[in-house]
Amino acid sequence: MDRKECVSGDWVQIERVILEAGSRAPGVPEDTAALPMIARMKGFAVHDAVVGEPLEVESTIGRRLAGTLVAVLPTYSHDFGAPVPELTRAGLQARARVRGEGG
Repeated sequence: MDRKECVSGDWVQIERVILEAGSRAPGVPEDTAALPMIARMKGFAVHDAVVGEPLEVESTIGRRLAGTLVAVLPTYSHDFGAPVPELTRAGLQARARVRGEGG
């Protein structure tokens, strides 16, 4: 379900440009400095909007934030990657050492 519009009260994600490209700190790597710094925030839509339109949201702590609507009912798309074989038994080995069982 990839909705393109929200109604007041929907859980949504907005984004806002914090620093334009070229306005970043001098020590930032060149490829990073060439991109804008963007903040992404989630909250409840204060009014109806369509993706790409300005929208104000209220966060779960009651803070009002403004930005551009990018997603309605946003999903979580992050993960921690593939397991590292060398670490899969690290916890077991540490507990064995604490108990004095070697390991």
